Amino acid sequence: MASITTELVETGAKRDERGRKITTPAERVALIAQYRDSGLTQKAFARQEGIKFSTFTSWVQGRRFAGRPGRKVRFAELPVMTAPSVLVGLAVQLPDGMVVRGSNPSEVAALVRALRS
Repeated sequence: MASITTELVETGAKRDERGRKITTPAERVALIAQYRDSGLTQKAFARQEGIKFSTFTSWVQGRRFAGRPGRKVRFAELPVMTAPSVLVGLAVQLPDGMVVRGSNPSEVAALVRALRS
């Protein structure tokens, strides 16, 4: 019977609590550059470097879309009117599809309780 010899090489790379290698953003950029120069497919390069394929593809896509301008999130402050003259509409839809509407929450709640009993 033939025997198999294996060798464990410790590179000193930082690892997380699950044993996964932690790569810095600079290392990721270098790996992506090596991939582009290698002529290999993403899958073959990831296997060669010992990187999970889905992780590597997310790195490549992140770099691909990093230079593109994206949509900016915009917020607008809207005033909430709390004057007593403003009637707030309240609607409660019951499980059977009936909708109870009103402007006074306590009256709507009382009506819902009455309908449930």
